[in-house]
Amino acid sequence: MPDKRSAGLLLFRRTPERGVEVLIGHMGGPFWASKDVSAWSIPKGEYGPEESPEAAAHREFEEELGLPAPYGERVPLGEARQRNGKTVTVWAVEADLDPTRVVPGTFTMEWPRGSGVQREFPEIDRVGWFTPAAAAPLLVAGQRVFLDRLAAHLDGRGGPPLSDP
Repeated sequence: MPDKRSAGLLLFRRTPERGVEVLIGHMGGPFWASKDVSAWSIPKGEYGPEESPEAAAHREFEEELGLPAPYGERVPLGEARQRNGKTVTVWAVEADLDPTRVVPGTFTMEWPRGSGVQREFPEIDRVGWFTPAAAAPLLVAGQRVFLDRLAAHLDGRGGPPLSDP
């Protein structure tokens, strides 16, 4: 079986009060409902060989958040292999987005397990802006590297440091 691949967009913005912030989403569904640490994700999703990673990142952003992917320079942050074996490719985009406008996509699963009852859950049940330092422990471990790569990119062109003051 071929390796699973996923692609996403990591939005970031600069604010006078908090400096750089990134937009991440809390994973929906019953497994994640009572978890916070390592239960957030960059908006992303799987794609097959017929689709380019960047096209998938745009499509998944819209599917997960219900909003079109923002315009702006796409900064490639590369790939990372997650613990589950999936390879994730991410681009950073400097853009603002109002989390109250998010209308998440949904998925269906049997819940409770073994009950035969199919229920619908949001792919992402909440979205928020966080400083990278605050986002790091919230993100699943395999995606934290993208925060470091974003910091390196911004520091390389004279952007503000990403750590909290």
